Amino acid sequence: MAVLTEEQNMLRDAAKSWVQDKSPVTAFRKMRDSGAELGYDTAAWNEMAEMGWAGVIIPEEYGGSAFGYLAMGLILEETGRTLTASPLLASALGAASALVLGGSEEQKQAWLPKIAEGAIVATLAIDEGPHHNPEKVETSFSGGKITGKKTFVLEGMAADLLVVSAKGPDGVGLYLVKADDAGVKRTRLQLADSRGAANVEFDGAAAEPLSGGASTLEKVLDRARAGLAAEMLGAATQAFETTLDYLKTRVQFGQVIGSFQALQHRAARMFTELELARSTVEAALTAIDNDSPDVPELVSLAKAKMGDTFHLVSNEMVQMHGGIGMTDAHDSGFYLKRARAAEAAFGNQAYHRDRYARINGY
Repeated sequence: MAVLTEEQNMLRDAAKSWVQDKSPVTAFRKMRDSGAELGYDTAAWNEMAEMGWAGVIIPEEYGGSAFGYLAMGLILEETGRTLTASPLLASALGAASALVLGGSEEQKQAWLPKIAEGAIVATLAIDEGPHHNPEKVETSFSGGKITGKKTFVLEGMAADLLVVSAKGPDGVGLYLVKADDAGVKRTRLQLADSRGAANVEFDGAAAEPLSGGASTLEKVLDRARAGLAAEMLGAATQAFETTLDYLKTRVQFGQVIGSFQALQHRAARMFTELELARSTVEAALTAIDNDSPDVPELVSLAKAKMGDTFHLVSNEMVQMHGGIGMTDAHDSGFYLKRARAAEAAFGNQAYHRDRYARINGY
């Protein structure tokens, strides 16, 4: 466990208390059953913004608290535990990072205070195919306009501002596009994990460039990947703890099933993998806060390790709960579906193993 400051401890404790009281898994089930078009409860998101969570990585001069990425990771870990759906990752981390790293002073003044107070939702629009591949960009920018398409844009239907990757005069870079522009068309997607997402088409939409080109794009993606890994850590940890409680209470053949050595071994493996995964996630977030040169490899290590671990734990949660674990009436299916969607977002295990190898010269 990382050594936390007083502010970080307070943020974590506040997040833990809020998600348990206001956003348990039953709240996610209610949102899913309601067919909410945006894929999250807007009232809950407003409460999160009021608590300052949308401004955690945003500098104070733009309405944020500048607590850093480890602090944001602690919040995301707690929301991950109860599968809380919100624009926190897409808007307050991903898009906000793009503006902090590549925005002009005018762009920062125009958008960051609104993101920090939750007045708008912003998101990244990066991928153009079924898999994460930010290097493959066909969307183009010319004459102040963007043309192309993006797939699986997180919170794509809720977004007021899109941070879009496109090929410009100087290569691939990031651009700001208002979602209500006449040249933007959005199509809602229904994902397995019931979160909000959309495919987005751009037909001559007005756009403003951010600075830094491909370098800024990669830095922004690494921050989003680390934040998602933190959320996955929280969900996997809760899935394990729920399963462990079941092993201690479920009786079969006259014995508590947790007394069976085969299940003990499987539980021990999950615990060990979770501890290892926690170390990689916290190392990645801390490296971002410290602006370390090894951020890319640490982020890819964390995302790949967390993907494997969440995959394992979500599978075991279903299997160890037996028949009830296979039904929609039990929460285990929610964790399994979230695991699969989170694995694919911002690069799956194969993508990040390959990237880690390339960074290290293999």
